[in-house]
Amino acid sequence: MVAAAVLAGPVVSPDPASILASPTNSASSRIAGIQEDMARAVALKQVTPEQAVFLEDQLVKRIQSQA
Repeated sequence: MVAAAVLAGPVVSPDPASILASPTNSASSRIAGIQEDMARAVALKQVTPEQAVFLEDQLVKRIQSQA
C-alpha cells in the first residue's frame, strides 16, 4: 500500500514572525504574476480584455510607486 500526502489548504506557520522575515517578491516578479493572472482571467471570461488592461495598469503603477 502506498501512502500519499495531500495538502488541503495553505501551509501556515505558527510563528507570526516568519511572515515578516520572509523575503518580499521583486517588483518584476509581482508584475509578471499580475500579467499571468489577468491573462487567465480573460481566458476564463471573468473580465474583458479592456478591464484586464485597466486593472493591470493600476496595479503596476501601485507596485512601481512602492519600489
